[in-house]
Amino acid sequence: MTAEPDPGRGDEGLKEGSPPQGGLQGKLGILLGLGGAVLFLDLLTKWWVQQTLPRGRPVEVVGDLLRFTHIMNPGAAFGLHLGEHSRVIFIVLTLFALAFLGGMYWYAHHRDHLRLVALSLLLGGALGNLADRIRFPEGVVDFLDVGVGGLRWPVFNVADMGITIGAILLAVSIWNEERRHHQAAQEAAGKAQRTRAAEGPEASRSGGSSGAG
Repeated sequence: MTAEPDPGRGDEGLKEGSPPQGGLQGKLGILLGLGGAVLFLDLLTKWWVQQTLPRGRPVEVVGDLLRFTHIMNPGAAFGLHLGEHSRVIFIVLTLFALAFLGGMYWYAHHRDHLRLVALSLLLGGALGNLADRIRFPEGVVDFLDVGVGGLRWPVFNVADMGITIGAILLAVSIWNEERRHHQAAQEAAGKAQRTRAAEGPEASRSGGSSGAG
């Protein structure tokens, strides 16, 4: 029987591996809740944009700072483009990414909420843009247009937001894991050093007693 990590140990109890049944249900809840929300909101806003906004004509929402500009992006997030074969290339890359992220999600510990949230955002965003690439030969529906005057960020969508926020949170999660491992290694080395230091005088006393005898 596999022992549960001790809650009192904090992050030290987080180990990757197949979760127990209760943990698996919790992980599915986060994935379906958060990842599903990103996917649903992304598809809903794209449908609204296609039904409402003329293509290529900016509509001011918060002055010039935030505009809705309906475009079709044949490339990746924030306008990244790989030429005439971008659609096929990005479909294949997205499928590999989904498989990789899905594996990470399965093996992430059910108490590592930061990593689960990050991966759920990434998976939801990736599925949203993949759905567009499969449905539309022109590419992905983008409409969020942020900037001031001629200084503008590439037009993006809700899926891109999920991917970006998820990637940042995943980087923080991995950094935290590396920091925990480094601290654990330092503590183990310090403990070993203290043990050797304590055993030294004891060995000397033991040797002295043998010599006296």
